[in-house]
Amino acid sequence: MGTPEFGAVVLEGLIKGGFPPILVITETDKPSGRKQTITPPPVKIAAQKYDIPIEQPEKIFNLKSLILNLRPDLIIIAAYGQILPKEILEIPKYGCLNVHPSLLPKYRGAAPVQSAILNGDKETGVTIMLMDEGIDTGPILSQRKTEIGPNETFQELHDRLAILGSELLLDAIHDWIRGQMKAEPQDDDKAVYTKILKREDGLIDWRKSPRELDGRIRALNPWPGAYAIQDKKRIKVLKAKLENGKLIIEQVQPEGKKPMSYKDFLRGNKNLC
Repeated sequence: MGTPEFGAVVLEGLIKGGFPPILVITETDKPSGRKQTITPPPVKIAAQKYDIPIEQPEKIFNLKSLILNLRPDLIIIAAYGQILPKEILEIPKYGCLNVHPSLLPKYRGAAPVQSAILNGDKETGVTIMLMDEGIDTGPILSQRKTEIGPNETFQELHDRLAILGSELLLDAIHDWIRGQMKAEPQDDDKAVYTKILKREDGLIDWRKSPRELDGRIRALNPWPGAYAIQDKKRIKVLKAKLENGKLIIEQVQPEGKKPMSYKDFLRGNKNLC
């Protein structure tokens, strides 16, 4: 079960690692882009490539009977987007394993990768956990750490964690189904929750320190995008860097226009900060 690119990478890893699923469950096709073209989720595209059956329920509970009839040994979840009810969690023989891109219990919830960059963390990682009814609260099977590069963007870190999670999952499956791995409960006292990002979260507060601004620009690209408002128009800041303690803006995208260098932008506009 999964939807975005993170889930597609995990799915590809399962197939190539010798664990092709008998069914892929993903979200429904959604409008995308300026023209709002109905677009299938990346997990669906990956599943179609390997001719794997696909279901796209509005509500996962609607597939309870189908999943019962399939009698799966294991269910894998990677960025699915719906909470699995107890009735489904209890179906597979070996439970439901979730691939989560943070070092749980830190950064439970919807935006763990962005939160690590926003908060200036030096490292993050991936967790394989046995799912329960809570939001990323289940016991941990395994974790793997990785450093966050000083200039690493959300997309770059996301892509690395997807590969790292896929590799860690394969190791965990082998040990888990053989009874060679123990699930350790999370320390709820150390739990940190993240929220679903909204468009307004991208608005830049220039009163923040250059380091905080740099982290926000790297963390929120492509969604919701770090932006400033000038003459009632939204200006996305696509790329910036820190230089001698100062924030240097390198690339922007004015509302309704293509990306351009900040130098070109300044030829006809005021400085953003």
